[in-house]
Amino acid sequence: MSRPPRTTPPATPSDAAPEPGASPHWRSHAAVLAFGTFAVGTDAFVIAGVLPDIADSLGVSVAAAGQLVTVFSLAYAVSAPVLGVLTAGWSRRTALVVALAVLTAGNVLTAVAPSYPLVLAARAVAAMGAALYTASATATAATLAGRRHHGRAIAVVMLGLTSSLVLGTPIGTVIGGAFGWRSTLWFLVLAGVAAAAVVAVRLPALPGGGGAGLRVRLAPLTDRRVLAALGRTLLAFTGVYVPYTYLSAVYEPATGGDSGLLAVFLLVFGVAGTAGNLVAGTLADRLGATRVIVAATSLLAAALLAVPLLRGSVAAAFPAIVVVGFLSFSLTTPQQQEIIALAPAARSVVTSLYQSALYLAISLSGVLGGVALAGLGAGPLAPLAAVLVLLTALAAHRSGGSGR
Repeated sequence: MSRPPRTTPPATPSDAAPEPGASPHWRSHAAVLAFGTFAVGTDAFVIAGVLPDIADSLGVSVAAAGQLVTVFSLAYAVSAPVLGVLTAGWSRRTALVVALAVLTAGNVLTAVAPSYPLVLAARAVAAMGAALYTASATATAATLAGRRHHGRAIAVVMLGLTSSLVLGTPIGTVIGGAFGWRSTLWFLVLAGVAAAAVVAVRLPALPGGGGAGLRVRLAPLTDRRVLAALGRTLLAFTGVYVPYTYLSAVYEPATGGDSGLLAVFLLVFGVAGTAGNLVAGTLADRLGATRVIVAATSLLAAALLAVPLLRGSVAAAFPAIVVVGFLSFSLTTPQQQEIIALAPAARSVVTSLYQSALYLAISLSGVLGGVALAGLGAGPLAPLAAVLVLLTALAAHRSGGSGR
């Protein structure tokens, strides 16, 4: 299949210094950036583990406390492209440290907020810091690594996010269970401060792209290929997060409501996802991002269709969780690599748009999955997700080789 010519808007300024090829230290720099994504990922995921305690403390229902996750996701989605544009001219190191400072400030405010409305507002502040950090980190990693190693560099940065599922979230949940949910927030504050210190000391200075106006920096949104890639991101991750958000309900026949067994399932999902992220990053560099996306979504759709047949026992559910986890996180790196390839001169802008689409998908998955769960039960959730993921595969295949 022939590759369509690139039509990146010429007026968009570079978000970083001209790409000199792979830095000899790009791996260690990507690892530094992963410290921050670990803090961001733990912040985003750990709240779900302490929702009952938050509800009791603030005098609201668990459903109302769950809106903390919704507010965080929506604030992240809305602020990611705006902050990406406003800070695109900053030094990348400055943008990253400021992002972690805002994240930490939001967590301090959450920890001391005396009422439910103030906690909601504080979570929105934390989300803005998280949004700016993740978009800036992936764009910075791609610049430092050079085009040849984009996929592997982004995969290392995203390793912090997936490892937060395996390590950060369980630790934060245990701390909250032992000392109260506010102690979990102070744990997040310490993680943010530590990450900011590592980034400030270990990351090299990398200039931004100057002071172009908002209209110029949003030029990638005039590219239909960028919009199509964002649409595929929204579709794919809505499919990924529908069964993940309601994993306890999907696999209830196997766990029997045992929270310990459910924790093991979540741990296995996170470990498998970490492996999938790293493998996909390497394959995307070798084969092209679009090919990896098509393969991963096709296989994931098949695995999700099989889940209703495998969720009745631990022995059958365990391999299903491994496969679904591995394939779900195999999409994270190539999706980002594809959109960077479409607008390489506007990395920080398009990666922030990607993050916006991702968190909109998380919000949408909660609503869509909740409606389906209430009306049809947990059985159809995985097949519903399979349909969304399969549509992504068809759309990516139709897009041609835009990510190669």
